[in-house]
Amino acid sequence: MDIAFIVAALIAVAATVRVVTCYNIMHALLYLVVSLLAVSVVLYTYGAPFMAVLEIIIYAGAIMVLIIFFVMMLNLGLETAEHEKAWLRPRIWIVPGLFCIVLLGELLYLILQNKQPAAGIQVVPPKQVGMALFGPYLIAVELTGILLMAGIVGAYHLGRQHKKTLHRFLENNLNT
Repeated sequence: MDIAFIVAALIAVAATVRVVTCYNIMHALLYLVVSLLAVSVVLYTYGAPFMAVLEIIIYAGAIMVLIIFFVMMLNLGLETAEHEKAWLRPRIWIVPGLFCIVLLGELLYLILQNKQPAAGIQVVPPKQVGMALFGPYLIAVELTGILLMAGIVGAYHLGRQHKKTLHRFLENNLNT
């Protein structure tokens, strides 16, 4: 097995363990991004560069930014502002940053090595992937989009209702 695969797999496992064991949601999300980047390097070493790019763009990019945006949107307040200042401390970013630097070095090594994929691997063009997703799986793709949107709207609604209830509770207790 290639050393790049082993290093990427170890980083993916370590980052995923940190996702499960972190108490702070923002730290867990940061480690989840590192884990997804490591999985993309694993996919690249298997000879699937298109899937590696999709992993980065769709999961590590769009979906994680959306999740971080909604987590931050639901936790607004004075207490949360102090937590956000604590998140900007360098010691919180050191380990995920080191993982990302190792993955970047590994990916650059693989790209500069310019090895051909293993024999028997068939390259699938992006057009064929799109035709497969929006052909027989069109309903599944659309239902997944609707489910994600419903989850986002529900999370926003629940977070908003919690703030209203907390605000009323504080008003009633402070006035008495």
